[in-house]
Amino acid sequence: LSWGPLVLGHAHPDVIAAIQRTAANGTSYGAPTELENQLAELVISMVPSIEMIRFVNSGTEACMSALRLARAYTGREKIIKFAGNYHGHADMLLVQAGSGVATFGLPDSPGVPNGTTENTLIAPYNDLDAVRSLFEANPDSIAAAIVEPIAANMGFVLPEEGYLQGLIDICHEHGALLILDEVMTGFRASTGGAQQAFNLDPDITCLGKVIGGGLPVGAYAGKRDIMQIVAPAGTMYQAGTLSGNPLAMAAGLATLTELRRVGVFDQIAGRTKQLTDGICHVMAEFE
Repeated sequence: LSWGPLVLGHAHPDVIAAIQRTAANGTSYGAPTELENQLAELVISMVPSIEMIRFVNSGTEACMSALRLARAYTGREKIIKFAGNYHGHADMLLVQAGSGVATFGLPDSPGVPNGTTENTLIAPYNDLDAVRSLFEANPDSIAAAIVEPIAANMGFVLPEEGYLQGLIDICHEHGALLILDEVMTGFRASTGGAQQAFNLDPDITCLGKVIGGGLPVGAYAGKRDIMQIVAPAGTMYQAGTLSGNPLAMAAGLATLTELRRVGVFDQIAGRTKQLTDGICHVMAEFE
């Protein structure tokens, strides 16, 4: 619902109550809050690859910040993205981003300067040989590859067996990082997201949508040694006045707490099947 954030449905009573309770005490403080720490600890407990997390205001911000972090950590500038994968509307990522019809956008948008994307390399999804070729053609230049574990923006394309782990292995072989964009897949079918389903250990994970319970939110997270590059612990700048604001954190806490309840994902799967079966039945009538 609402393109993904409302995994519990519209106006879930626990989420609404948390927002109302929190709003009575203030909507923004411009500083970290106890709620932000609580949501961070909850996410870390649910996703084994995540050791530290930083909240932002959208999935686009999460992906932008993750790439800045990868570049800061490696000292390299080039990145690899995959044709048909969507990582938000940032200029450097709005290249071969999937179906314009599916996103109400364009694969390549007017207004994006050519120079903005000159360090963005494109590989076909599910093609490890193409990734190897890019690394060979750009030695010691690629900071990271960013990938959707399931390519939702071009028709819900699943990864071939071994593909995602292969990406991690190739990146590490060449001193680059693997960024797993779970803005769409995170907490949608299991508490650990797609990386739990595919048994992955990415360097950096991007999150959004579900973790805000319907309020604007995003996050980038990963290994401690990488995340400590971010200021104030490190030198990589990233900030946002409303990042980690109390309302979004409260809604996220209520949502993830409910998702941890036994049987919730079975309920979601059952309703999903009911919907898809109904759609297939209607389509069959017009074949």
